Amino acid sequence: MRESAGPEAEKTAPEADFASNCDDIPNCALQYVCCKGLSAAFSKAASGRRNHVPKYPLLDRVSVPQDLRRLDEKDLPQFAFELRQEMIDAVAVTGGHLGAGLGVIELTVALHYLFDTPNDRVIWDVGHQAYPHKILTGRRDRIRTLRQGGGLSGFTKRAESEYDAFGAAHSSTSISAGLGMAVARDLEGKKNNVIAVIGDGAMSAGMAYEAMNNAGAMNSRLIVILNDNDMSIAPPVGAMSAYLARLLSGKTYRSLREIGKQLAAHLPKFFEKRALRAEEYARGMMTGGTLFEELGFYYVGPIDGHNFDHLLPVLKNVRDAEAGPILVHVVTQKGKGYKFAEEADDKYHGVSKFNVVTGAQSKSTPKAPSYTSVFAKALINEAKKDEKIVAITAAMPSGTGLDKFAEAFPDRCFDVG
Repeated sequence: MRESAGPEAEKTAPEADFASNCDDIPNCALQYVCCKGLSAAFSKAASGRRNHVPKYPLLDRVSVPQDLRRLDEKDLPQFAFELRQEMIDAVAVTGGHLGAGLGVIELTVALHYLFDTPNDRVIWDVGHQAYPHKILTGRRDRIRTLRQGGGLSGFTKRAESEYDAFGAAHSSTSISAGLGMAVARDLEGKKNNVIAVIGDGAMSAGMAYEAMNNAGAMNSRLIVILNDNDMSIAPPVGAMSAYLARLLSGKTYRSLREIGKQLAAHLPKFFEKRALRAEEYARGMMTGGTLFEELGFYYVGPIDGHNFDHLLPVLKNVRDAEAGPILVHVVTQKGKGYKFAEEADDKYHGVSKFNVVTGAQSKSTPKAPSYTSVFAKALINEAKKDEKIVAITAAMPSGTGLDKFAEAFPDRCFDVG
């Protein structure tokens, strides 16, 4: 009688080859994006032969968000895993903004899973983080044309898709745009949601605070998601903050809060203001959102932006809230899931074409210096002759060449955020 093969013999040739390749490349970044899901790529057919399963069994079933909503919640982590790998593979071919998109994979999936897009309007500030959004909204077949002639835009573009609610590229415009859409919705008597997703860097601009101040004064039913990927604002994130976020965004607490407001309204004005302010500060001390409460927003968070157990219940609650505005503080990691992006100082914010396995970027030899380098060199030369010359940038020193100016004249270069 023939002896049964051991576990090692059960491996298919491709699987065995992949394993040996991983041994040969101990620092392979694919350990983050491939190996964990490798076993899912092979299955045993009823005939006893092994057949190759699609590389992305869940992602291949989703063309638009309506398809995504047919998946079970328990499948979303695996779906996010496949989406992350597809994005890495695509940007490796085209170059582009990698780190920001990797940081919002789970958030993007959760938004399209829970909200009725494109009827519900999602506005991505700047647009660097919109690549996963593009893949999920009918553009996966063109994702490898990003930033190419005749291909997909590197930012959101209304002419490109009905899912792109607002044309982006400039920073800090999303809340203003969202407020305008929310006001238009109310004037038309509609009930759809408007969600603005803005990063902690963009949130530092005055335009964002002007819009929040206006939205708070109008009591607009607007949802703002603060994507905090730099830990510049976030207090610690953990089980307690996740529990508080679910509690404070839930219908029971909000109903009790409204009852409290109605009771306070019957008190003398002095006591009414004191009571409302006490409630705001009590929640602010628990959650760290006092600043946003002062601007008129109901603050929820911080929550882990890579954990569906945190994201889904909170986003469901704010989706179903009847009042607003609401700010959800989501903490994410830029470059999440790709080793070289996580470890790089710039988190692979903008990259040229690169090797997925080694992370090495292909640098073509330019025939002429870039406009940025010419500008930086010329400005430095002028500044050497005129000490009154100073430089100002809005959180883009490297993109404007002013990082070189700052090295030469650190006291004369100002980054105003």
